[in-house]
Amino acid sequence: MMHREDKYTEEAYLKNVSSRELTNGMDKDPIYKLRLQCLSRGATGILGMARAFRIMDHEGNRKLNLKQFKKGIKHAGIDVTDPEVNELFQRFDADGNGTIDMSEFLLKLRPPLNNSRMDSIEKAFSKMDVNKDGHITVADFEKVYSVDDNPKYQSGDMTKKEILTTFLHNFDVGSPNPDGIITKEEFVNYYASISASIDNDTYFDLVIRQAYNL
Repeated sequence: MMHREDKYTEEAYLKNVSSRELTNGMDKDPIYKLRLQCLSRGATGILGMARAFRIMDHEGNRKLNLKQFKKGIKHAGIDVTDPEVNELFQRFDADGNGTIDMSEFLLKLRPPLNNSRMDSIEKAFSKMDVNKDGHITVADFEKVYSVDDNPKYQSGDMTKKEILTTFLHNFDVGSPNPDGIITKEEFVNYYASISASIDNDTYFDLVIRQAYNL
């Protein structure tokens, strides 16, 4: 796993490992089980969960009560029992005020990132976020993101534009109104998921550097 040559196999590896772990028959912590279910859908799984929760956030304050949380879990198609949902909510509602903060939830849900990997991700995002408003657009990606190592580009099966469009759709997963705008939170959550399939910090840094010409 450490030196797989094609970085585009990482997502398939992530799905397979997470799916196997889900079915190994061992009792699992509800948060870990929820993370595995997201990762078994690939690097976009956690983004899909975030989108589902955003739809439930009717007040727009990035906070969810228990009813909204349950609807979000159901909307995302996550297979957890009612007792597990209640336990998850209690675990994420650290101050016991009856709501959970979506940013804190996603921070705990995504695979942990060490300082080295977070630094690589932040450098890539900063390079594209030219006006420093915390968002990157399709145009930003077209200028920076490299598809040179993509086998489908090398074989001529897909153009650069087609590969970029497919990649950018990852960030709009689960959204009824794709906006083509990527927040830093979405960017970090995506690469935190990819990070879970790479066991070597140097190789992870290489993947990011090659993709964004750092």
